Amino acid sequence: MTILWDTDPAAVEKYRYALGADLELIQTGPRVSRALEENRAHALVVIGPDIDLESACELADLERISRPEVGVVLLRHRLEVTALAQALRSGIREVVQADDSPALADAVRRSLALTAQLHGHQAGPGTRDAKVVTVFSAKGGVGKTTLSTNVAAYLASTGARTLIVDLDLMFGDVAISLQLMPTSSIRELVAMSGHLDAQGLASAVTVHEATGLHALTAPDDPGEAERVPAALVAEIVRVAKPEYDYVVIDTPPSFTEHVLTAFDASDLTLLIATLDIPAIKNLRVAINTLDTLGTAPDARSIVLNRSDAKVGLSSDDVEHALGAPIAVSIPNNIAVPAATNRGVAIVLSDPRSPVAVAMRELVDTEIRQLSGEQLRNGAKRNFGLLRGRR
Repeated sequence: MTILWDTDPAAVEKYRYALGADLELIQTGPRVSRALEENRAHALVVIGPDIDLESACELADLERISRPEVGVVLLRHRLEVTALAQALRSGIREVVQADDSPALADAVRRSLALTAQLHGHQAGPGTRDAKVVTVFSAKGGVGKTTLSTNVAAYLASTGARTLIVDLDLMFGDVAISLQLMPTSSIRELVAMSGHLDAQGLASAVTVHEATGLHALTAPDDPGEAERVPAALVAEIVRVAKPEYDYVVIDTPPSFTEHVLTAFDASDLTLLIATLDIPAIKNLRVAINTLDTLGTAPDARSIVLNRSDAKVGLSSDDVEHALGAPIAVSIPNNIAVPAATNRGVAIVLSDPRSPVAVAMRELVDTEIRQLSGEQLRNGAKRNFGLLRGRR
């Protein structure tokens, strides 16, 4: 059952299309809290656009402790970055423009799906089994880190406990893309290699304040990269899986030992393509390599970035060259580098943009639908074979 907190008696009819028939209108915050306490069947609270932001955030902050599985969606007449950040920090899963019924319906669907997922994690951290998603391209400059950080930030903003790992150990940009100022990085875990535990991992993580995303960043000194053993990557994933819902791994544009180890541990690999011949050629080589190693095709998805660039190539050309379908196409948008320069995730700062919509589609259709058991029972993956040939 959904609670609609709104002072307008006509709000039920106004939002019924998006919220469904099983809806209860409550006009004050204390009564909302009391209803949640008395009826455990409530799974969602939608807060109307005229409710004071501070009151809405206070309710969300209280309920994420007492009822973490209950989703809170906030409606606003205008979407503002400062309000969005404050809302996400308080535990509100999504902020939607009040007059956008399709967006509200999508937010409700995502929230209810997450609530169903969280019912399986009532014992809290230590009982999870994270889905591991590795983002890879064999060519630089295709938007790999932008995609990784936006996907991870979006997952975290919906309430999923999410870790992003920057495996571009020499030139990683996860920290700067999220405007983080880490005091520790993956470098600090080297001394714990072989006996890493959840507490040790937590000591090296930086928290993204706006979304609650946890980031394990690359060393700030490229010279430290060679000190990080590839075996540590497998150990990080092993320790992280019981603590998180999702682990997103950003990678350098090459088949390093660390990347191969990440592939071994992944439930899904996102392969990034763009509309240029070098990127397509390198990705074709990467796919051939993964095929040689015996990876299951359903354990990877191709994402076409900047898909509407007018460069004489089409998505059909890419699919023909790669011999595989494109799962999601993300259009080009000048707002993306602008958002990156500000250190914000465009999927949150401009949620109605075509780029943000495509990234949410990627999460909903490819990542949330992961079945780790099916992938692990698919074609055997053995990246040790390639490591043995190097």
